[in-house]
Amino acid sequence: MAAEHNEVPLNAIRVFVTIAREGSVTRAASTLGTTQSSVSRYLAVLQDYFGTDLVQRRGRRSELTEFGRLFANAVAEPLDTVCFTAKRMRRRNRTDANRIVVHTSLSTFAYSFLIPNLQAFSAEMGGVVVDVISSLSPPRSSDNFDILLTRDLCVAEPADDWAIYNEMLVCVGAPNHVMGKTLSTARSMPILNITSRPDILPTWLRAMNLTAKDIKSGARYDHNYLALPAVISGKCLLVAPEIIVSDLVRKGSLHVIPGSRTSSGMQYRAYAVDRSDNPEVARAFCRWVARLCKKAAIPEAA
Repeated sequence: MAAEHNEVPLNAIRVFVTIAREGSVTRAASTLGTTQSSVSRYLAVLQDYFGTDLVQRRGRRSELTEFGRLFANAVAEPLDTVCFTAKRMRRRNRTDANRIVVHTSLSTFAYSFLIPNLQAFSAEMGGVVVDVISSLSPPRSSDNFDILLTRDLCVAEPADDWAIYNEMLVCVGAPNHVMGKTLSTARSMPILNITSRPDILPTWLRAMNLTAKDIKSGARYDHNYLALPAVISGKCLLVAPEIIVSDLVRKGSLHVIPGSRTSSGMQYRAYAVDRSDNPEVARAFCRWVARLCKKAAIPEAA
């Protein structure tokens, strides 16, 4: 098992990192499920490669040399990352090859636009099952998901990404209250406030050359999906992303006030992470949702 001077002994490095963590050759052997003599041989290979000792005896105890401590500190975390990534990307033991998990921070988008259209994607892909989970927390590489749909989160791991939607805002109300009305009705009817998107109303007001003093402040709701029933049934207005009200507008449940459409400056993105068990399906989903979003625009109200 003599080390080749031009070839890094990766197995020996893995064994040495275990020795450093466990504090002894004996415990390292137990952790690795091998013999002490095998661990000692790997240690000898690595010391031969470096040309210096990595471990020294202190009576009955073994301690890292200064060189050994520096090397262990430098390689332990990268080695963990390599092992973790390899296990997550392993395809051999895939138990459900026709299922993907979509993680999204866009709960109203998922509720009102994405989920009602998922059956079309499933049919297109031969019955693939799409699980949807919603969270505002930044995703971690240890989380179980294939795709991230977001406006404000980022992925700190390798992933393909798509720009799926440049967010447009519209002001909507129940047809019996706003049909035939102009933008001036925003000065007289209460506009609902959405606490999870405090950016929307100020952005829209600036684009309409209005200020907070020009409007009536309506009830507050945590999320747009809570406000939608209120604006459908009440005498009030809601400024919301066009994409989440488009289906309700087409069905006649809501009406867009003419001239109220403007950009929020926000962009929705889809990320297909490299460690996905179903990378081809994940990428197909991102392409599909990008196409779906392009069809979401509703005609400007007359």
